[in-house]
Amino acid sequence: MAHAVTGRAVRLHQAVLSSRSNSNTEMKTSQSVMRAIGYTEKGAIEAASSVVEFAANKPSPGAKDLLVEIKGVSVNPVDVKVRANRQPPGRVPRILGFDASGIVREVGSAVTHFKPGDDVFYAGDFTRPGSNAEFQLVNEYLVGRKPTSLSYSEAAGMPLTSITAWEILFDCFKLTAGEGKGEAILIIGAAGGVGSMLVQLASRLTQLTVIATASREESISWVKTMGADHVIDHHKPLPEEMNALGIQPHYVASLNHTEQHFPSIVELIKPRGHLTMIDDPLTFDITLIKPKALTFSWEFMFARSMFQTQDMDTQGALLDRVSLLLDEGKLAPTANRYHGALSTDSLRAALTEQERGTAVGKIVLDGFTTA
Repeated sequence: MAHAVTGRAVRLHQAVLSSRSNSNTEMKTSQSVMRAIGYTEKGAIEAASSVVEFAANKPSPGAKDLLVEIKGVSVNPVDVKVRANRQPPGRVPRILGFDASGIVREVGSAVTHFKPGDDVFYAGDFTRPGSNAEFQLVNEYLVGRKPTSLSYSEAAGMPLTSITAWEILFDCFKLTAGEGKGEAILIIGAAGGVGSMLVQLASRLTQLTVIATASREESISWVKTMGADHVIDHHKPLPEEMNALGIQPHYVASLNHTEQHFPSIVELIKPRGHLTMIDDPLTFDITLIKPKALTFSWEFMFARSMFQTQDMDTQGALLDRVSLLLDEGKLAPTANRYHGALSTDSLRAALTEQERGTAVGKIVLDGFTTA
């Protein structure tokens, strides 16, 4: 239906049309690009090339993609490892960021679970551009509904660690909710992001006795708050620490320094027990596990998205479950350090803190500020 416009409105309308005719190309350009932060050279975080802001093409969604306006991000050890060791192809900056929360702005033609305006959170895909940008594409199967009780930055601290911890318990160890009575799990490096979630999930969704390792007053207090039944010091001999408790765990999740702890893990774990790790030791002797007939598995939460597995949608489903548990107060958010809005300075500071390896819980940021 047409609407008549007169007087001042006509003059304003004509002025806008004239302005558009002169700046149409400029407007199209501004609408098709976005701000992003990436790195151009692998190496030390102090290097200027390690955190660079640039203009990137705003992506368009494929059939199963969501285009998300990023409102919150977090940093993870994977950001540090990739930035330090993997050279971006050509001279194009690589956008990192493996956690995000935000608002769906566009959906692909085959999307069925989300619509524009939905609040979401997710950990993305290792093979695609990351979340340190204004907008990001993500397959809907990897996405969950953002917890309504959390801010965007708090929500962004949850996906990667929740998925990793969930897959350790229920994929690697093959437990089901409510199982584990009479058995124990030892979580090495429990105060970090994954450890914070693994302690919570194990203590709330299983009947396992949860033993966490931590060494500083802050980290000991944190893992107790997360729900650990016992805390031991990973700077001391682990078999002696476990003997003092009088507990021999069937399950061990080694989240860092596995190369250092591997012989001790083999000594302290039950025969026919199960060890899962997530870090990247340079070398360790896998034959040590033979006498106890141990099961060994490596958890890598990006495997499903990298290889487009048929069950990729389980990650979105488990994020929905985590979101509900957070809103019901049955899980607690793990954001413990907030670095403000996304910028080269704030991201460099967050990555530097992550790189020191002493972070307790998660380090989070808001997305880019908007004018």
